Amino acid sequence: MSEKHITFEFCDELVQRFEEVIENPVKSQSEVYYTGVDLGTAYIVLAVLDENYNPVAGAYRNADVVKDGMIVDYIGAVKIVKELKQEIEEKLGTELLYAAAAIPPGTDSLDGGAIKNVVQAAEFELTSLLDEPTAANEVLKIQNGAVVDIGGGTTGISILKNGEVIYVEDEPTGGTHFSLVLSGAYNLPFKEADAFKRETKNHKEILPVLKPVVEKVASIINFHIKGYDVNEISLVGGTCCLTGIEKIIEKQTGVFTHKPKNPMFVTPLGIAMSCTKNIIE
Repeated sequence: MSEKHITFEFCDELVQRFEEVIENPVKSQSEVYYTGVDLGTAYIVLAVLDENYNPVAGAYRNADVVKDGMIVDYIGAVKIVKELKQEIEEKLGTELLYAAAAIPPGTDSLDGGAIKNVVQAAEFELTSLLDEPTAANEVLKIQNGAVVDIGGGTTGISILKNGEVIYVEDEPTGGTHFSLVLSGAYNLPFKEADAFKRETKNHKEILPVLKPVVEKVASIINFHIKGYDVNEISLVGGTCCLTGIEKIIEKQTGVFTHKPKNPMFVTPLGIAMSCTKNIIE
């Protein structure tokens, strides 16, 4: 196991600023704004940056329009993205024109352009479409290692060498599965179990219950990093907010594993930062 302990200084500072502008948007004289649209299983997040890639506004909403990385309620997804877009536009006093989006790695053929269509139907000009862990690394700045995005429905993995992505993959298993386990263990309706999971004060109690599912995630990671020289695993995604998840994964993989202070907003910020990359014709 690697002994180096790298901090996410740039990432944590950027996320903190983003959390602040969600509550208090910053009106600027920027000539252009870049929006990252993150269509997650649990939340839809919009992150807005100015021309200098500084966070100026953001909004998010709990949603169930995506399952296992695939859109299952197209109309509902468009409606939420439109509403969040309008909410931010009113706060900034300007129109948001350009957006980037992301999909779980390896699902482009299965997605069938649905995410692209949602963003365009919400009256954005879609300029970039990339995979979620790669987007997250725009903020993490990992040169060598694996970025693992554990979302609500899937676990996405990107392996990087010298800052370049050399492998991507995505498999089912994420926060939804955590909530299902808690629902059975505590005899709670799914939504109540899901809410219980999100409360940080409950994490110490539920971690032993969720350990088998976390170990399943670790086995997915192990399978995909096998044969690659990975000595660092960086965790992102809302599910990684579970206190102690990184310790279980590190023990199961034998690879140094860490995460930023708030893994939930890393990917949407990375998507926004990628708005001028991977241009779509």
